[in-house]
Amino acid sequence: MRNFRSVTALTAALVLGGGALGLSAPSAGSAPAAPERAQRTAQGTGQRTAQGTAEVSAFHAIPGVTVDVYVNGRELLSDVAPGTLTSPRSLPSGSYDVELFRAGADPAGTPLVEKGVRVRAGSNTTLVAHLTAAGDPTLDSYTNDVSRVPAGQTRTTVRHVAAAPAVDVKADRKTLVSGLTNPGEATGTLPAGTAELRVLLAGTGRTVLGPTPVALRAGTSTVVYVWGSAAEGNLALKTQVLGG
Repeated sequence: MRNFRSVTALTAALVLGGGALGLSAPSAGSAPAAPERAQRTAQGTGQRTAQGTAEVSAFHAIPGVTVDVYVNGRELLSDVAPGTLTSPRSLPSGSYDVELFRAGADPAGTPLVEKGVRVRAGSNTTLVAHLTAAGDPTLDSYTNDVSRVPAGQTRTTVRHVAAAPAVDVKADRKTLVSGLTNPGEATGTLPAGTAELRVLLAGTGRTVLGPTPVALRAGTSTVVYVWGSAAEGNLALKTQVLGG
C-alpha cells in the first residue's frame, strides 16, 4: 500500500478507563487520595478543565500478567487479563496518574508501569499498556483518526506493540506495511470486506502470525494491534473498530 505512512512519534493525550466504571477527573478541592497513595499521586491530581471531554479506550497488551489499575491513587479496575480492550468512554479533559500493578500486589509498592498522562479535549485516544521491542512493560497512547471514510472503504491502521523486531504486514498476500517497528503505526485505506492478515519478520519472508481473517467494515476505522512476545511465542492480533 503506497499510501501507508509510518508514525513513530506518539504525541496524543493519555488516560485509562473502561467498563461500567465512571472514571472522571476530580475537580479542584475534591477529597485527596487514600493516605498510602498520597505521595505517589502528588503530581497527578486529576484537575478538571473547562475544555470539555475526550473519547478514551484502553488496551492491556502485556502478556502473561493480570493487573490492577489505579488512576490518581484509586483502584478502578482489578484482575484485568491480558488482551482486554475497553470500549471508548467520554472522560473529562485533565491530568491523570496511571499505575498498573500485578493483580493483588500491594499498591504501596512499585508499580509494573506508571505514567502521568493528560487527556486533551476533543480527542479520540487509545492508551496501550504493552511491551517494548526489548520486552519491558510500558505505556503509550495513540490518536485514533475517526474522520469520514470514503464509501465502501475502511481506514486500516496497524500498530506494533509487541516484543518483536520490525515486521511486515500483508493482507491477502499484498504488502500493507514494511519494516514497522515498536511502537510505530501505519495507516491507509482498504476496500471493505474480509482480509487475511499475516505478520512476517521484516525482510525475511518468515510468517510469525497468521493468516488471520479480519473483518473490515465499510465506513469504519479499524485498528489492528500486533502484540505479545515473539520470544515467548505468544504473538497475537487484536482489532479495534471505531466509528460506523
